[in-house]
Amino acid sequence: MKSRVFHGDLVVWAIFLFLIAISLIEVFSAGSYLAQKEGNFWSPFFRHFIYLVIAGIAAYVIHNIPCRFFKLIPIFFLPISLLLLFYVLFAGANLNSGARWISIFGITFQPSEIGKGTLVTTVALILSQKQREGGTDKNAIKIILTMTILICGLIVSQNFSTAALLFLIVYFMMFIGRVPLKQMGILTAIILGFGIFAVTLLKILPSDPKHSFYDSRMTQRIPTWRSRIFDDSFIKTPNPKDFVINDKNRQVVNARIALARSNGLGVGPGRSLQRNRLTHAYSDFIFAIIGEELGFGGVLFVVVLYLVLFLRTGRIASRCSNNFPAFLVMGLGIMLVSQAVLNMLVTVGIGPVTGQTLPLISKGGTSTVITGIYFGMILSISRSARRKDKTPLRFLANETNQQATLAFTKS
Repeated sequence: MKSRVFHGDLVVWAIFLFLIAISLIEVFSAGSYLAQKEGNFWSPFFRHFIYLVIAGIAAYVIHNIPCRFFKLIPIFFLPISLLLLFYVLFAGANLNSGARWISIFGITFQPSEIGKGTLVTTVALILSQKQREGGTDKNAIKIILTMTILICGLIVSQNFSTAALLFLIVYFMMFIGRVPLKQMGILTAIILGFGIFAVTLLKILPSDPKHSFYDSRMTQRIPTWRSRIFDDSFIKTPNPKDFVINDKNRQVVNARIALARSNGLGVGPGRSLQRNRLTHAYSDFIFAIIGEELGFGGVLFVVVLYLVLFLRTGRIASRCSNNFPAFLVMGLGIMLVSQAVLNMLVTVGIGPVTGQTLPLISKGGTSTVITGIYFGMILSISRSARRKDKTPLRFLANETNQQATLAFTKS
């Protein structure tokens, strides 16, 4: 699907613009907490609007760049990502018991956002270069896991959910990239074994979150992991009559109340009550506000947008004539959609709170711009994708009947 103004896949463009429109409406509504905190009603919304505009510009600029140039990303951004992640681990700004933020020239961002896209591009490049007739070369998994462990290892101590999600994305990319099933089976067994070991280790560590063992930056997030793994409040719904809201469950409970208040139809845009009780209503729990205000129809529409995005990236990949753009577009699609799904599951209570935002809808700064770049990369790849049928019908229409017959016969 082509356009003279918006090149690339028009369905992806439509999804991108719809997500931006929903973000503007819901962040404006859910930003009452920020407005009260800053003492200015318009300032938080205006800042978010500017970031969305920059994201749109970034997407448009990137989608005009031929996708072959994306092969340069690992060369330049892999060492930069590693350096930034190493720096933020020891000198980054501490927020919510995690050192995730860094400020350069007045611009504050999370290096993990850059690391995610860089790793996905690197894995796509390795898979494309290691393709053989029977599948991916057996040595490819060693290189991929080395890169993945380096980046995820620097992220995990401060942001476990991001590191785990990123590792899962790479896992699926390797499966799509035809890494030998025997190697994937061994890797799966190692992951399960490591998971059991990690849970056991968390169980025997000190239960008191104020213990001196957790004073270090490297261990300060462990009490949070313990509470999320061993606290089963996200699995069962307690009886409202004897349920007491506390600091541990405040966010999850208020998110459920927001969804319940919709009564399926929604209370209408700007009429949410739970936005005043959810401290992260504009980011981590914006899906709850969407449900409260827009009802089941609004929630379903958002789910369909991400689902169609995933299906569209798969279709774009199937039309690519080269392996690298095919693996890259699938990796980007999996990354965006899996983050969205995780955010939604947390909101409805199926899983512990992770802090993952809803891509392009949640209020964000540089993360919003980076998401715009990812969309631009997907659109750039869609521009270069070619149909498997190499003989357009309009070409045959200009040929003589004999030539047309031969062309159809050969196909």
